[in-house]
Amino acid sequence: MPEIIESAKNPFGGVVTKADSLTGDPAAFRGQLDNSLELWRSQGVLVVWLEIPIAKAALVPIAVEAGFSYHHAGEDYLLLTCALREGSHIPPYASHYIGAGGIVLTESNDLLVVREKVGYRGRTPTLKLPGGALVAGEHLAEAVVREVLEETGVESRFESLVCFRHWHGYRYGKSDIYFVCRLRPLTTEITMQAEEIQECLWMPVQEFLNNENVSEFNKWIVRAGIEQPGMVLTAVDGFPDADRREFFAPLS
Repeated sequence: MPEIIESAKNPFGGVVTKADSLTGDPAAFRGQLDNSLELWRSQGVLVVWLEIPIAKAALVPIAVEAGFSYHHAGEDYLLLTCALREGSHIPPYASHYIGAGGIVLTESNDLLVVREKVGYRGRTPTLKLPGGALVAGEHLAEAVVREVLEETGVESRFESLVCFRHWHGYRYGKSDIYFVCRLRPLTTEITMQAEEIQECLWMPVQEFLNNENVSEFNKWIVRAGIEQPGMVLTAVDGFPDADRREFFAPLS
């Protein structure tokens, strides 16, 4: 019997190949793939999801010749797809970056601000909120506390999510969502992250809002953090696995 790539059906009429069933020899893989495609077409499969380990990257050109195209890449694999029926839907890979900034405000209305070493797209760096990108598997409320601590050395506690902005055409052409959170400082001593930050200080919030060199966007989000109660972390019945989910609801 001709060698076939092992696969499992997905709920959408497609098959997902099993990476450990792929031969590592490009010549043998050509026959293995041809046999498998013939079988999948006879079974009415709509889309083939082909995962190739980095160690077997030499198989990629053969898959491309057979009609596969890149979908996405991980640290140790490449995923290619092939629609066996014209018009079959192939969901895109992750399309957004997620970032978070922290409005860290003391009871005396001093705001924690930073100035990065490099400005966005070559612009002169201006004062802004500390913050940065989430890492895989990280909760939003945890990420913003972590970013503030890493950049400024200030420990804080998440209070609420006050606003966010969404834009397109960011890094690598992906879109970006930037969440802004209000934090309560637990410490005030600053230890600046010198690798990325050139200045870090506590500034009276009104001085920040009146500063002509601060962008209108940064002023807008700080006003939102001061004027709006925002949304707090909450629990939802039926979703007990808090390590995987995060819910926010208006402050009641």
